[in-house]
Amino acid sequence: MSKVTVVGAGFYGSTTAQRLAEYDVFETVVLTDIVEGKPEGLALDMNQSRPIEGFETTVVGVTTGTDGSGYEAIEGSDVVVITAGFPRKPGMLRMDLLEKNAGIVRPVSESVARYAPDAVIIVVTNPLDEMTALAQLASGLPKNRVLGQAGMLDTARFSNFVATELGVPVGSVRTLTLGSHGETMVPVPSACTVDGRPLAELLPAEKVDELVTRTRNGGAEIVALLKTGSAYYAPSAAAARMAKAVADDAGAVMPVCAWVDGEFGIEGVYLGVEAEIGRDGVRRVVQTPLTEAETAALHEAAQAVRAKQADVAGM
Repeated sequence: MSKVTVVGAGFYGSTTAQRLAEYDVFETVVLTDIVEGKPEGLALDMNQSRPIEGFETTVVGVTTGTDGSGYEAIEGSDVVVITAGFPRKPGMLRMDLLEKNAGIVRPVSESVARYAPDAVIIVVTNPLDEMTALAQLASGLPKNRVLGQAGMLDTARFSNFVATELGVPVGSVRTLTLGSHGETMVPVPSACTVDGRPLAELLPAEKVDELVTRTRNGGAEIVALLKTGSAYYAPSAAAARMAKAVADDAGAVMPVCAWVDGEFGIEGVYLGVEAEIGRDGVRRVVQTPLTEAETAALHEAAQAVRAKQADVAGM
């Protein structure tokens, strides 16, 4: 693929852009922001790292306006990652950002549709599930070409917590989270293994529950420690891997926020599920085997986010 755009040059967006450039799978990474000179300066800095890290991808920084000016630079993008938006502050829920960030995501999505109508959009702005739905509505792109990042991040957090608890390499741990990127997140202990052994054989149920709770509150834990700003190293790694999966077009299966319409008995909602990813975005939703309790929790998550996603239509 020739071009990927990252909208928003904060810590999250700039780190995502750097990761994508270092993958060396795109010819160009476009980094945009409304702060004049910031994306251009960051792009110049990233390009000067090319001889050291040995990648050829060129990073282009572009200042854009809230009126849509400057977005012509993203024309022809194959993937657009939307990171623009307000971060959480200590004590805030992701949902507290709904109205503020809707006012950012809608015009950005409209500009993407105008200049990059063939792109796959990856949304990372919070509240994630609702902003993914809004991006699809505002852009008018097919639902399979608009997806959200959450599951990759939440699953990584779960895996890290399990590896730390057991003192094992993270590469030996396989975990999974579905549902929403928020209070109705659904970690799936039945799908979790360590070196192929079920997690339930290695940890008591109460410890697994404790790790599940920590995963669900993983973002808030970091926000509380930082006091200003929110996580961006792990989130940017998740978003960049999703963009690379689109570029690779190999059908990688990842936990993402995707349009669900009949799978798991759930109709018409953006929800965290496993999906096969390719050049056109989501090829198909993978119906992961779940326990009865996990299925019930996934339905509960769908019901909760469906109501909020309906609200964003008028924002």
